[in-house]
Amino acid sequence: MQADHPDITITGMYNLLEKLRAGEDFTDNDRAYNNRALACTLKQIHDDLDLAVLDAYGWPHDITNKQILENLVALSAERTEEERNGHVRWLRPEYQAPNEVQPTQQVLTGVADPEEIVIAPVEQQAFPNSFKEQLAVVRDLLRTQGGEWTVAQVIAQFKNSSRKQKAIQDCLESLTELGVIAVHTEDGPPRWYIADLQKAA
Repeated sequence: MQADHPDITITGMYNLLEKLRAGEDFTDNDRAYNNRALACTLKQIHDDLDLAVLDAYGWPHDITNKQILENLVALSAERTEEERNGHVRWLRPEYQAPNEVQPTQQVLTGVADPEEIVIAPVEQQAFPNSFKEQLAVVRDLLRTQGGEWTVAQVIAQFKNSSRKQKAIQDCLESLTELGVIAVHTEDGPPRWYIADLQKAA
């Protein structure tokens, strides 16, 4: 997106998002910026992620900010007590505690070991044409399937997507810039994963 519109900045997008959330009227300049920055899409992505994180924690969707804070304080105290007793919930045990924890590897379609085995699903889905829909479908793929994905593994999930490799790469980079997904590059090609769900695990 920023490659096509170099004047678009993360700060500008989030300033527009704040106006959108506050219900403020857009100026003509705001509307023109939104047509390129897709702040409405950004809002939908964040709203969907908020609900996904609440589901990951097992909290109701109508929870208040005050209740979230209270729950996080209680959860922090619980984790502190667990760690005091020697039980540490590593986010990435193979890197954080390779000598202490033997991680369990979950086998998922399209998710590979470091040698990057690319497996196409039984039925590939069509890759959308609009950037908004492309962002949503890549986000949903990572969110519903879990695990870590290389560009090649994401491409394998869609019909004729080899022609749209750059579009898929742009989606991954844009979602990373927005904080929707995260990426690491240890031991092989870059691998993307849902950021907030990893934190909630």
